[in-house]
Amino acid sequence: MLSLAILFPLAAAAAVLLSAGRGRLARALFLGATAVEVVLTAILWAGYRTPGPDGLAYEERLRWIPNVGSSYHVGVDGLSLPLIGLTAVIFLACAVYDWGARDRPAPRAALFLFLEATSVGLFAAQDLILFFLFFDLSIVGMYFVIAGWGHGDKAQSALKFFLYTFLGSLALLLGFIGLYLGAAPHTFDIPELLRAQPLRDNPAGLWVLGAVVVGLAIKTPTVPFHTWLPPAHTDAPATGSAVLAGVLLKMGTYGFVRIAMPLLPDAWRAWVPALVAVGVVSVLYGALVALAQSDLKRMIAYTSVNHMGYIVLALAAAGAGGSPAARETAVTGAVTQMVSHGLITGALFLLAGVLHSRAGIYDMGAFGGLASPAPRFAAFFAVAAFASLGLPGFSGFIAEFQIFAGSIGAVPLTALALPGILITAALFLRALQRVFTGEPRGKSLGLGDLRPAEAWSAGGLLVLSVLIGLVPGPLLDTISPASASLVTLLGG
Repeated sequence: MLSLAILFPLAAAAAVLLSAGRGRLARALFLGATAVEVVLTAILWAGYRTPGPDGLAYEERLRWIPNVGSSYHVGVDGLSLPLIGLTAVIFLACAVYDWGARDRPAPRAALFLFLEATSVGLFAAQDLILFFLFFDLSIVGMYFVIAGWGHGDKAQSALKFFLYTFLGSLALLLGFIGLYLGAAPHTFDIPELLRAQPLRDNPAGLWVLGAVVVGLAIKTPTVPFHTWLPPAHTDAPATGSAVLAGVLLKMGTYGFVRIAMPLLPDAWRAWVPALVAVGVVSVLYGALVALAQSDLKRMIAYTSVNHMGYIVLALAAAGAGGSPAARETAVTGAVTQMVSHGLITGALFLLAGVLHSRAGIYDMGAFGGLASPAPRFAAFFAVAAFASLGLPGFSGFIAEFQIFAGSIGAVPLTALALPGILITAALFLRALQRVFTGEPRGKSLGLGDLRPAEAWSAGGLLVLSVLIGLVPGPLLDTISPASASLVTLLGG
């Protein structure tokens, strides 16, 4: 079943390419395939039973490159299943949003389905080479999305995205080779590496972790590796930004909990002070720079640096000594934040795309009083903004409360990041005031309200955020056992 969830979007992508020249059929296949993927994911979730410590559900393994100890090995646990679910709903929302797309719909839909397959494959991968394969393929897919369907300086933004993130993948590969060489017998299999604990009590582990952390930090991205993100988001199409923020950034943070922390626990504990500093700086810097933006989409992009900083902060705190309960809460909050950020920021980017589709710009100063001609748009954006700033009743509150409760309990200095919440509130309220309040003026005059596809796509993601905010139990019950296992592996 898990391999079907990985391979089905690839088969659908091939079918979409065969429909080239028939745009409506291509869009229908895209929508239908992503809906089927949601059903497959729901079946996986319904049949999921928490595996034993360090165990996996839906595990499958086939010979692939036996001479280097690499295989097609997939499986899920409480850390990966929520992200596979997130991937499915984000791509379905993008298919709904793109229902009216007229610019080469067949290759566009095929690229998105390819990206969906690589994303699900990465979150299911239990082999480092398989993880790396999907990691790199996602870079290639997003490069063509930005370069082919973006706007503005799309060629330069796509190139910058590719070069930065590909450099990160090379650092990641270097770290993977270090883990392979440190294991006896040599292997790239993640569960086998977990049992072997290569490089334990070995100073080389610090350098290997450094390579892995740099590769994942560029993908996340954290300060100072974030500079590729704002131009990539600003010049990408709305659905490209939604996938980039909602799914692809999570490949970095997921790599921390799947690879860096459990396979190199001693080195992770040694890196805690530096990682806490990176988390705090990312939270505050991302929020402050977002506050200074006049471009709505660039502002949302910088809030991703802020929100990813919360995740790094929590995972760093989990490596410190102290109460296991606090550290488990921090990890659970970090994974919840991955899901929450994907839903909320995905919705924000889809809504920001409405401005560009109508007016051709994202400059907040060019709008004003938009709530009058576009009341549905104003209402949806206000809900997404309040969700992003962590208002109770939304998934962001559940995530951030756990992150700070766990992080401060383990490392009190993480409280330095708390002003980031206040700054985020200020920047979203400022954006709402500039764009939506007052008398209609500038580009707001005559701007059309949300179309049904736009409302359903962004609205569906926001409804899921509300459901998690009001009834978080099912999600937390899935994540918590895996978080407890991870903290046990970290020791300290």
